[in-house]
Amino acid sequence: MADLSGLFVVSIEQAVAAPYLSSRLAEAGARVIKVERPEGDFARGYDQLVHGESAYFVWLNRGKESVRLDLRTPEDKALLSRLIARADVFIQNLAPGAIDRLGFAPDRLRAENPRLITVSISGYGEDGPMADRKAYDLLVQAESGLSAITGNEAGPARVGVSVCDIACGMTAYQSVLEALVARSTTGRGRHLSVSLFHALADWMNVPYLQYAYGGKIPERAGLSHPTIAPYGVFSCADGGEILLAIQNEREWARLCADVLGDAGLATDPRFSSNARRVENRQALDTLVSAALARHDRSEVARLLTEAAIAFGQVSTMADLAAHPQNRFVEVETPTGPVRLLAPGTRIDGTTRTFGPVPALGEHTDAVRREFSQTEEETPKD
Repeated sequence: MADLSGLFVVSIEQAVAAPYLSSRLAEAGARVIKVERPEGDFARGYDQLVHGESAYFVWLNRGKESVRLDLRTPEDKALLSRLIARADVFIQNLAPGAIDRLGFAPDRLRAENPRLITVSISGYGEDGPMADRKAYDLLVQAESGLSAITGNEAGPARVGVSVCDIACGMTAYQSVLEALVARSTTGRGRHLSVSLFHALADWMNVPYLQYAYGGKIPERAGLSHPTIAPYGVFSCADGGEILLAIQNEREWARLCADVLGDAGLATDPRFSSNARRVENRQALDTLVSAALARHDRSEVARLLTEAAIAFGQVSTMADLAAHPQNRFVEVETPTGPVRLLAPGTRIDGTTRTFGPVPALGEHTDAVRREFSQTEEETPKD
């Protein structure tokens, strides 16, 4: 399943978005050289909760080779040049303009090697009035409008994972795969510019279109759906929470008869269509809450399952860790093996195996030897 075996990737990367891209390439079989500054990718220090390792770093750096370079020195810049000269893909997410100042501008690299695919990951893109602005995930959640539609009546909220970084990394990964397919027929690489803002803005198209063409500003609905009812979270007798979703009138009638115990609610004029249920959401939620609060969460889940109503439990992290649907993978780290939740795709019924998470600079000496300057390349006096 090493579909990208033979592909050579060099990545000057830190944090989340670029490491997400290169991690997916590594998992598919590419050789990925992760170039770290002497003090290392700062994501190594986000926390020490995975028996001394950072959770983000363990997730996003398995299967890579770590090389520590000080790009302020001529020797390490020369080594990086030799690495890039052999690369199929070059990735960087340094601060705006930094890669050009170091002498590795993507345009120059591709002029020297037209087959090279270069990827620059930034906060706001390579042009426009905000191109030089630094950006981090939470800042872009706010700037993109995501926080305006996330939260509840008490105010906006952050999405609980780095969704802008991840969206950017996912977008970059699909773009690199497209570029590799194109190169196989044209023989030429291309430059890819991917930003946190634009990747997340694409995900914001539904609320944008609703506003731009319908004048509708989506309300922050917490764990309720803004335009469908009942579609939200309800508490059960044991304190557990269930999020149920009604999608059509047949389901609404089954919910009333088989779960709420009152078939007549289905034809109550206040609730006889989705539009009326949304208009009378407060009264509806009160009735549904009262009915579900008579049962423990396991009994509510049974009733909903038998009625073929879509639902999910509102899982705590303890619930997630013990979830019966989980698949896991194990990877080695410098401080011992770690079990992670598996990626979403299985291939022919199996899950890939993954390489170890590297220690800082673990492969520096080996890579220096492999890419050492040959005698023919050594400048003559």
